[in-house]
Amino acid sequence: MKKNVLITGAAGFLGSHLCDRFLAEGFHVIGMDNYITGDPKNIKHLEDHPDFEFVEHDVTKHISIEKDLHYILHFASPASPIDYLKIPIQTLKVGSLGTHNLLGLAKAKNSRLLIASTSEVYGDPLVHPQTEDYYGNVNTIGPRGVYDEAKRFQESITMAYHRFHGVETRIVRIFNTYGPRMRLNDGRVIPAFMGQALRGEDLTVFGDGSQTRSFCYVDDQVEGIFKLLFSDYAYPVNIGNPNEISISDFAEEIIKLTNTDQKVIYKDLPVDDPMQRQPDITLARKLLQWEPKVGRAEGMKKTFDYFKGLSHDELYKSEHRDFSKHIKT
Repeated sequence: MKKNVLITGAAGFLGSHLCDRFLAEGFHVIGMDNYITGDPKNIKHLEDHPDFEFVEHDVTKHISIEKDLHYILHFASPASPIDYLKIPIQTLKVGSLGTHNLLGLAKAKNSRLLIASTSEVYGDPLVHPQTEDYYGNVNTIGPRGVYDEAKRFQESITMAYHRFHGVETRIVRIFNTYGPRMRLNDGRVIPAFMGQALRGEDLTVFGDGSQTRSFCYVDDQVEGIFKLLFSDYAYPVNIGNPNEISISDFAEEIIKLTNTDQKVIYKDLPVDDPMQRQPDITLARKLLQWEPKVGRAEGMKKTFDYFKGLSHDELYKSEHRDFSKHIKT
């Protein structure tokens, strides 16, 4: 008998790649998404797969699955700053009510649940690189707090269910991840730079460009998540690429990769935007024997090839999401 895995946020960037991986590993995958930020085209290639079924559902509402469930991966959440600033309440609800519902489901089904946390729990960190025992520097009432605090609460309630109810849980803290199926205009630096280069626009850097990021290719991220799910470790684990680069230097890399001659222009830094972001992956190396294998040059080329394949309409469409039907007045 194949084991059943429920993946929420299945039509999202990371969720769709996780669906691919679990199908390749011989699981029966139940994908769930309400398409608030997910895209049906990300899982279109799976619609005729005999071991894939899809449920369109909002996880903040009661979840009912008749089948036995062996594993649950909770990846439903806006992850783009553009998105979660437009739908702040929905962002908070999917991290709180959605996680509560899935923990209840895991308890009822005796399933193991892995939640997708984020490096954003560290806020604008005062410790560098960030280790799992660092509590973070987060502005709870700032505009980014809706995402940061949703994820911090998600970790807290997950550990409460683990300790009080004995639910098997895993927590992955995901650092900046990229690759095919990213949404072009979602406000994050990689699709932003690549879209601007493809349209012949100047590359926009926020702040003076000295802030740093560390980019992990999606295949490496999925491998780390897969290994963590099947580990015996219930506490948070950083999964990311520790190879750090400044945003200014990264902009120059993109200009070289895309063979364009765009200028780099500078705009004001958004409120509470982290100045440094680099994972300490000592624990992942020791616990999971995991570390990233795809270098930035290789991963960026694969990602740029994906964006080059977008249609003219997709490339020039400035707004990819209409949230009106998800917002109650």
